[in-house]
Amino acid sequence: MCLAVPGQVIEITDNDNVRMGKVDFGGVIKEVCLEYVPEIQLGDYTIVHVGFALSKLDEESAKETLKAFEEMGLLQEEFDEWKEIE
Repeated sequence: MCLAVPGQVIEITDNDNVRMGKVDFGGVIKEVCLEYVPEIQLGDYTIVHVGFALSKLDEESAKETLKAFEEMGLLQEEFDEWKEIE
């Protein structure tokens, strides 16, 4: 399905001059590219689509969206599809 999923940035690194980070999606942690959101800092929430952070998001909206995705069973489905891409 390839949804844009909100998550919290828990680590920021530099990988060959590419800004990368680990993002926590309600307990599932993935490495994502942060190049498109240079303003993102540790603890911020971001919307991630196929491994790329696209925008900053407020915490309340992020948590509401994660909860709704999980209740609909879309969160696990999304991460299963993401595994196929990696």
